Amino acid sequence: MPSSVDVEVLTAVFQVRECAESGHTLHVLLSRPSPDEAWRLPGGRIGDTDTLPRSAQRHLSEQAGLTRVAHLEQLSMLSEPDRVPRTRTIASTFLGLVPRDIPADPATESAAWFDVDAPPPLAYDHGDIVDLARQRLAGKLSYTNIAFALAPGTFSMSELAEIYGAALGYPVDATNLLRILSRRGVVVATGTVGRTGRTGGRPPSLYAFADNRLRVTDEFATLRPPL
Repeated sequence: MPSSVDVEVLTAVFQVRECAESGHTLHVLLSRPSPDEAWRLPGGRIGDTDTLPRSAQRHLSEQAGLTRVAHLEQLSMLSEPDRVPRTRTIASTFLGLVPRDIPADPATESAAWFDVDAPPPLAYDHGDIVDLARQRLAGKLSYTNIAFALAPGTFSMSELAEIYGAALGYPVDATNLLRILSRRGVVVATGTVGRTGRTGGRPPSLYAFADNRLRVTDEFATLRPPL
């Protein structure tokens, strides 16, 4: 039996970011203590006076300069005895989401955003945590309004469909998405229009989420990949 057990918090923070080569893609925030160490999820030991969520937020601020997270929820507890060499370490993991229109470039050189489909080698079991967080996000997109934490304050339905597609990993039809979310009362029309696209045409109608707090919208509904 180990003489002591450490407790740490780790947070998989996602943001949909637009890349010139691949369009809208889901990115995860990673950090590393030094250039010769592996990339990892932001986190560390829980403070003596911290709650778990407060500790997660503190490490995000200290390691990446990230002070605004639209949604933060506990993901899992990891207690495998050998998940970290030398010292037994139990991890409380979290899922965090940052809206697309919030500037979230890391304030330090020791942190960076990476495409979740092309991350660098990660320390310990952090890759498994990223996968679990992505699965949780995809699942909740089907029956909650959690996309409010990824979307800008106002958006066209084509932009929201790109955000859903980036998070789910497959294309989402904007017309069908509008029908589903309107029926559930998730999004509302703002009565305003956005900029005309590069190809011209009618300016797109803009929408907003009805709520900025997580709620279940249809406990039996599921967004599935196209057949």
